[in-house]
Amino acid sequence: MQVWNVLYDPLEFPDDLYHAALPLVDQTAQNKITRFYRREDACRSLIGNLLPRVLLQKRGVDKDDMTFATTDTGKPYCTTPGVDPPLAFNVTHDEGVIAMAFGTGDLGPPAFNIGVDVMKLKIPPRTTFTEFVDIVDSQLTTREKNLILADVTEEEAIRRFYCIWTLKEAYTKALGIGLGFDFRRIEYDVVEEKVSVDGEPVRGWQFLKFELPQCGHNYVGFAAKFVGGRGTSISELSEGCLVCYDAVSFVNRAIEEMS
Repeated sequence: MQVWNVLYDPLEFPDDLYHAALPLVDQTAQNKITRFYRREDACRSLIGNLLPRVLLQKRGVDKDDMTFATTDTGKPYCTTPGVDPPLAFNVTHDEGVIAMAFGTGDLGPPAFNIGVDVMKLKIPPRTTFTEFVDIVDSQLTTREKNLILADVTEEEAIRRFYCIWTLKEAYTKALGIGLGFDFRRIEYDVVEEKVSVDGEPVRGWQFLKFELPQCGHNYVGFAAKFVGGRGTSISELSEGCLVCYDAVSFVNRAIEEMS
């Protein structure tokens, strides 16, 4: 499993680049992108749609042959004929980062059991950390809340919270579950490095944690994939499997290679 990250700054992303890149995606994707009211949201969506297409292009697939669909719960997946081995991917974004986890499509077709989430390490303005934890309390188990409010620095506490949150998000995205899943059913013990669901250890999963040094370590994320078997692993994503691109350079190269 690998994770590509595109680092996006709205102030450095010119409007003409957005318009030049829009034709690289199909009409269905264009319609979705152009419905966004804020241009920066449209740009994030455009980059998120470009990520799997750039990957397919690197595998020798022509732009006009790329096809995608979504599950009943809205999870996108690749339907491009002749992609062997099958491609499993999932895209997410938060503020200045658009991320895609991808790997071989093994289990859980057609969208496959792969998910990713990334979040910036921050709390809402004019909110104390304790107030913030109270706001998200309904999505945390007692053990998780105790670990977050333990005798650690606020910086470490915030990091623990977002590690818990992004793992839960990545796991549910990998399952292809829509909104409404009770996050308190999932427990991630960030000290013991254990994950359970409904009180039972999860089995057959690979969880990979990552940070983005290009952003000053201000973002954390998790990629999750169901690999089968009885064991579950939680580890750091290896350096060679984590790639970061500048948004302007990434989109310019996409235009150059796919037009």
